[in-house]
Amino acid sequence: MKTLAAVCQMSSGPDRQENLAAAVDLVEEAAGLGARLVCLPENFEQMASGEEKRARAEPIEGPSISALRAVAAARRLTLVCGSFAEAAGAGRIHNTSVLVGPDGAILAVYRKIHLFDVDLADGARYRESEWVAPGGEAVVADTALGRVGLSICYDLRFPELYRRLSAAGAQILAVPSAFTLATGRDHWEVLLRARAIENQCYVVAAAQVGEHPGHRVTYGRSMIVDPWGTVLCCCPDGPGVAIAEIDREREARVRASLPALTHRRLDVP
Repeated sequence: MKTLAAVCQMSSGPDRQENLAAAVDLVEEAAGLGARLVCLPENFEQMASGEEKRARAEPIEGPSISALRAVAAARRLTLVCGSFAEAAGAGRIHNTSVLVGPDGAILAVYRKIHLFDVDLADGARYRESEWVAPGGEAVVADTALGRVGLSICYDLRFPELYRRLSAAGAQILAVPSAFTLATGRDHWEVLLRARAIENQCYVVAAAQVGEHPGHRVTYGRSMIVDPWGTVLCCCPDGPGVAIAEIDREREARVRASLPALTHRRLDVP
């Protein structure tokens, strides 16, 4: 089975309504290009401070995800709703990704496990754990296009998560992200290709790009990578859409010609 997938690259700011309108426009553009699987980036609905995200956090049934569910249903898409600030109680939020089917139904919910607490060489300081409660479950869901494994941004640096996803049958790995410029230049493509190669999966990675509040700069270069590690498409700098074909028969050929997944020793502690 062959299908078209798209990654939507955004430059989100603090205004949720503007961001949501931009996200809907990009999903509509991807649908117009024939995409049946579409991925939005991390923090699609707001790139803002932790305090602002806490103050404006929504439930999954809130307006942001509801709007995307409506678009998915209208366009008959499978949609990875990037990630958004989900209200978690006790002054905390989850960084949450929602997978929506072509009828608008929620197929899966994933809450980011690995939180970005880093001091970078360029002086930027990130403490995601100060306002985000981590998730505790690896999530794989069936779709008409194959089994999709969910992850978010910093998760990309933890290959054991993707091993769990592929062991659970994932065929497509979604990685909505907001990778920093400093780390993205050297690590983004390398890590995406590695996760594709070692798990023999397609990787669909939508990203934020450009300057955001708080002097944050993201790398962009949203891309789709095939199970051999070949980059099939990549967004240029700036908001936009990149599209590529996902070929399940090619994935099967890769797995048959190099059966590394069958050689895993999951019994070894």
